[in-house]
Amino acid sequence: MKYSDIDGRKKAFIFELDNVLYPEKDYLYQVYYLFASLMEYTELLSSHQITELLVKAHNEDGKELAFDRLKEKLHIDERFRHNLQHLLQTAKLPLKLLLYKNMLDLLQEIVIDRKKIFIVTNGNPEQQLNKIKQTEWHGLEQYLIAYFADESTPKPETNVIELLMKEHDLQRRDLVMIGGTDTDQLCAGSIGIDYLNVTDFL
Repeated sequence: MKYSDIDGRKKAFIFELDNVLYPEKDYLYQVYYLFASLMEYTELLSSHQITELLVKAHNEDGKELAFDRLKEKLHIDERFRHNLQHLLQTAKLPLKLLLYKNMLDLLQEIVIDRKKIFIVTNGNPEQQLNKIKQTEWHGLEQYLIAYFADESTPKPETNVIELLMKEHDLQRRDLVMIGGTDTDQLCAGSIGIDYLNVTDFL
């Protein structure tokens, strides 16, 4: 799908952030590397081994269980869970996060066509903002308006979309949501706006 395939009457586009505009693993893997470096410095453990274990656990069991699997393997003290969580929210990454190429092209076309771009993202607001700040937007950041759903009610609840519509004088027919999960699709369906899956563009 291309921008030209989308209904030209749409006035605004709503995007989720993780795995829609950029691959979330690019953020998490860098945080795992930073955490591993901290553990090597403070606990004299192998940073390479910790990074590999966290990435493996992430891929096999999901990001929520990554620290648990590391703890099981290396008997790391529970108090270090806080360090990882803190880094996940505030880490200064070694490398900028890069947008999917097709999504960058889409965003640029939306801007050229003078339509609005909203990022409406679930997750810890501090962490999501940290990701946005460390993404290479190629000058598009000035056109982005971000809403953090967890500051009201996470998607699929529609509170954040209703707020967005009210604050920017938009109707349902004006909007299209581009997401990558059942949560996004359910949110769009619940409020009655058009939905496109990110896989249509990648």
